[in-house]
Amino acid sequence: MTRYLATLLFAFSAVALGSAADISKVNSRIDVEAGREAGDVETVNGSIRIGSDARVRGVETVNGSIRLEPRAAANSVEAVNGAVTLAEDVRVSGDAGTVNGSLTLMRGARVDGRLENVNGTLRLEGATVGGGIKTVNGDVFVGTGSRVDGGILVEKSSGGSWRKSDRRPRITIESGAEVSGALRFEHEVELYLGAGAVVGPVEGVAPRRQDLP
Repeated sequence: MTRYLATLLFAFSAVALGSAADISKVNSRIDVEAGREAGDVETVNGSIRIGSDARVRGVETVNGSIRLEPRAAANSVEAVNGAVTLAEDVRVSGDAGTVNGSLTLMRGARVDGRLENVNGTLRLEGATVGGGIKTVNGDVFVGTGSRVDGGILVEKSSGGSWRKSDRRPRITIESGAEVSGALRFEHEVELYLGAGAVVGPVEGVAPRRQDLP
């Protein structure tokens, strides 16, 4: 019942955001004040910070980092060159991703869509992802209390074949974490699994596996 009410409240908020003003810049940082509502928040060269309890539609930058402070909400989050950080209890109803940069989800943060990058660490600290995780060269850390629905995909680079001399991404799933869905590896990775981790089947290229306490 509590989850239903939270989902309903988020849906009403999304409708309200349809009339909120967009914020768009080119060579400038954007700060959305705590508790404010806005439409799409976009810049080309600059970082974006969404304050606590603020609600926005899409958040997007090309060169710069993105940070959503506690309890902020967005429909989607996207960067090209820059880190993305979702603080405690942040809610993203769609996808969150960056091409070159880390993605960090703090305790209670939730991404209903996919979490995705090409290069950089994806780190969940007691967070939830509803649409799976995808990377090419990134390390993945799923900490205690985290849950991933939709599995983990480590994709082969579209730029050419993976060589054994290339660095192997490290996939760590701690005890007390759960990954529902397949762990699919299209090239070699190092897989570290906690004794109490709950994971789906391992598919594709066999990983170099290590057990954690």
